[in-house]
Amino acid sequence: MSDSQFKPHVTLACVVQAENKFLMVEELINGSPTLNQPAGHLEADETLFEGAQRELWEETGIQAAPQSLLQIYQWIARDGTPFIRFTFAIDLPEMLATHPHDSDIECCHWLSAEEILNAANLRSPLVRESLLRYQQPERYPLSIIESYNWTKKRLS
Repeated sequence: MSDSQFKPHVTLACVVQAENKFLMVEELINGSPTLNQPAGHLEADETLFEGAQRELWEETGIQAAPQSLLQIYQWIARDGTPFIRFTFAIDLPEMLATHPHDSDIECCHWLSAEEILNAANLRSPLVRESLLRYQQPERYPLSIIESYNWTKKRLS
């Protein structure tokens, strides 16, 4: 048994749909425009739901809460970095204007599933996989995730 602990990065992503379009963020990675769902790392003082809402607001300016859990992915990036990605679904009644607050986000786009699935500039294979998973009928209730005794006081 190894002495080192396995410490994957915990990330949160939102597949946001309105009017049959999906909300994507564009960021520059090594100078190239790259598409991703609104997503980012979980911070120490927040629940998974709070983190997903924060990332959505920071990257798009939209305030919305996850409505269901789509999938939990365990993934190792090309550089060997391990990730656990919680992917949530949010269905909005209409496409909303976006106002990114995160300086890493160049802009936001409402795109069709076909445009995303055929894009050559996705941040990771999980972007495509998450959209394909969204297109399946199964959804998991948020009650499957419990933040047991998870308060900011606990961390101070």
